[in-house]
Amino acid sequence: MTGTARTFADARAWARTGTELMLDAVAGLDEAGFRAPSALPEWTRKHLVAHVAANADALCNLVHWAATGEKTPMYASAEERAAGIAKGPTLSAGELRSWLTGSARRLGEGLDALTGEQWQHEVVTAQGRTVPATELPWMRAREVCVHAVDLGTGVVTFADLPKGFLTALAGEIRAKRGLTGLPDGPLPEVAAWLAGRPHSLADAPELGPWL
Repeated sequence: MTGTARTFADARAWARTGTELMLDAVAGLDEAGFRAPSALPEWTRKHLVAHVAANADALCNLVHWAATGEKTPMYASAEERAAGIAKGPTLSAGELRSWLTGSARRLGEGLDALTGEQWQHEVVTAQGRTVPATELPWMRAREVCVHAVDLGTGVVTFADLPKGFLTALAGEIRAKRGLTGLPDGPLPEVAAWLAGRPHSLADAPELGPWL
């Protein structure tokens, strides 16, 4: 768990797996289920699903950038990003599920259409990082995998996420947090702790939320 070693193929597979987990987690939710609190403070499941759907739309902008060379930022502004999340509670369960499914499909199709050369084109993330388009699947994998757990439905837990994904995630967060040591415990619990999510580790210092 000392590094973030992952391959492009791994990231693409994890993005697909996370998308399936996310869609499975919302499949059985009715209106009341969508209105219920998520595991993230002050966010209902509607807020969270809207965020994940809007994230796919935003990544589609970066796919377009990589494919055409036309600069299309993920979000036009911080206000636009916030508006996408705020839109969630105004939509019905059916509308949210349709947005989540449709945006995920469009993103998947866009990624599938990129050529080998286009994958190497550089784009700029919402945090201002300049990265090759090959980073997009990993960016999406983090969103769908972690937020599928954050829905708090019990359908998906950190233990349900791919081991390779958890190892890469834990390595990345550990490096970004500047941590030199990790508490003993199962990988899913360590990854949850690093991400600032509920965990079962004893005597582990509390960390702020990540992602």
